[in-house]
Amino acid sequence: MRFATLGSGSRGNATVVQAGTTTLLIDCGFGVSETRRRLGRLGLDLSDLTAILLTHEHGDHVGGVGPVARAGRLPVWVTPGTLAALAAQVGALPQTYTINCHAPWSIGDLHITPFPVPHDGRESCQFVLSDGARRFAAVTDLGHTTAHMHSLLGGCDALLLECNHDRELLLGGPYPPALKRRVDGDFGHLSNEAAAAFVGRLDTRRLQHFVAAHLSEHNNRPDLARAAVAGALGCSADWIAVADQDHGLDWRTLA
Repeated sequence: MRFATLGSGSRGNATVVQAGTTTLLIDCGFGVSETRRRLGRLGLDLSDLTAILLTHEHGDHVGGVGPVARAGRLPVWVTPGTLAALAAQVGALPQTYTINCHAPWSIGDLHITPFPVPHDGRESCQFVLSDGARRFAAVTDLGHTTAHMHSLLGGCDALLLECNHDRELLLGGPYPPALKRRVDGDFGHLSNEAAAAFVGRLDTRRLQHFVAAHLSEHNNRPDLARAAVAGALGCSADWIAVADQDHGLDWRTLA
């Protein structure tokens, strides 16, 4: 089982997870040509994808899903609320399957456990994916963590977690007050400090990879995100990977 990101940030998001003959794309924030280009860096093409999973309807996560799904004839799995919210944005999709945020299901060689997260989408969710032996969680776009998340994400072999902003940089930065309140609110985005506090309470004995994701280009820096999480995990800062907006993150294999 392995995973990679095509890019992570406010200008587009997409994560690839692969096990056996199954390759899933979580979110699709890039157009067809850009998605093809970024997949090509990983040795993949649209024809290698099995399906697309969507977390919520914000443009940086679904901006390319219509054209990409149509070009690759890919089924899209999505909550009813997200589907209703994005319908006008994406046009007709080749095939859609609605999911229950509390009901696991499988696609090929991957078992998927969705869970709701507090964010200002219509019906936002995130995912834990497993090949039966290893577990990878992709968790971004949430204003705070929950007890359910704590119970679900303990014991993961790999965790991609939002470290969106440094609160001092956000509050002292150029965003207008309303946007600062939204980002830092309970239904906005997770700060470095909040991500570190959450990780510090998790069972991380199986953790092979930690990836800081969805970093703000204006209100964060990779060194700040790494330092915060490394302090919580008791590891060196260079062990913490960062999913970059332009270059994504190359394949990481779960041993």
